[in-house]
Amino acid sequence: MSKTILFNPLSKPLYVMAKPVGAFCNLSCSYCYYLEKEKLYPGRKHTQMSDALLERYIEYYIHSQPIPEVMFAWHGGETLLAGIPFYRKVLLLQRKYGRGRNIVNTLQTNGVLLNDEWCRFFKDNNFLVGISLDGPEHCHDVYRKNRGGKGTFKDVMRGVELLQKYQVDFNILSVINDYNVQFPLDVYHFFKEIGAHYIQFSPIVERISHSRSDGLQLTPPHRSDDATLVQWTVGAKAFGQFYIRIFDEWVRNDVGQYFIQLFDATLANYVGEMPGTCIFGKTCGHASAMEFNGDVYACDHFVFPEYKLGNLFSNTFIEMMLSEKQQRFGNDKFDKLPRQCIECKFQRLCNGECPKNRIITDAYGNEGLNYLCEGYRSFFAHSLPYMEFMANELRFKRSPANVMYWARKG
Repeated sequence: MSKTILFNPLSKPLYVMAKPVGAFCNLSCSYCYYLEKEKLYPGRKHTQMSDALLERYIEYYIHSQPIPEVMFAWHGGETLLAGIPFYRKVLLLQRKYGRGRNIVNTLQTNGVLLNDEWCRFFKDNNFLVGISLDGPEHCHDVYRKNRGGKGTFKDVMRGVELLQKYQVDFNILSVINDYNVQFPLDVYHFFKEIGAHYIQFSPIVERISHSRSDGLQLTPPHRSDDATLVQWTVGAKAFGQFYIRIFDEWVRNDVGQYFIQLFDATLANYVGEMPGTCIFGKTCGHASAMEFNGDVYACDHFVFPEYKLGNLFSNTFIEMMLSEKQQRFGNDKFDKLPRQCIECKFQRLCNGECPKNRIITDAYGNEGLNYLCEGYRSFFAHSLPYMEFMANELRFKRSPANVMYWARKG
């Protein structure tokens, strides 16, 4: 394949997932890919972004954006451990450096620490809150446990009820694992029952290696002779069936009311629009992660020493995101597609999905096929006629929700 130069960070907004407390968390979820990142900073029991870094981050981040709207993403670890005073400083600094720009704050939390004060703060300051929730109690509590080993479902639901009480906008981030993948409609119906209209399912695919010198066990996608899949990794075929079962209900009853990231991204790629998430784009590299001390990494799922771009006290975001290293990282998403992907009729819909999941060989023996390929292909094939119908409605400036009438007849 000829090499491409598709990735240009300044052609779209830069996106930095900021970690105000690093990997520090009040829970101990079995499948969490980020907890072990504390090993990158040995001797630091508690990590908190300094006032100096916070100000530098906000100033540099705002000034790096090519469009009037600036979106801040606060992630963890557990973001609420930074405390409300931290986020009050955030707002003050955003006003100081915003210069009239429209600033949006999003924050991901496990929900356990939510209380009235937090929810009033979020409502008063228009935060969009993401809640990590894996479905009904029997699904959620399998892996999402506190440090005492107990399930957290009831605590999270108290937080959700408070968000609803104060009318805080929230969405759901749900990890698809080897257990809840067996209950697609239980999961989907539950989210509808609690009034979650925006849902992102995140399939878990992780490998453990014991040969890394930095003490990390999880490993990036390049070859590692002793890497093995962890037990909670979702099966590719089951992953596809999970989405198909939910899609069949959604396309008949819920289009335009409930928004599921994969469905939205697939439709966007059908009509030639940006898919709204980097994993389905042709290239990546415009979305980085910044640790509590200013270290910047190529991506939230590539927080490994070999993917470190620099530190905000030494480099600007523009320097790091325009670096040859990050350009190569972003373009490799397209340049390193294996032959099976290139020949696949669905390539434009998934573009090989996230590079972190490209850990198997294709039908021709080439490395770099996505572990979830079988599941994606089954979903794309199943949803094809409905997606084509909705794409056609959009071309004629009609509502894609019209597909529901056609789907019910079918």
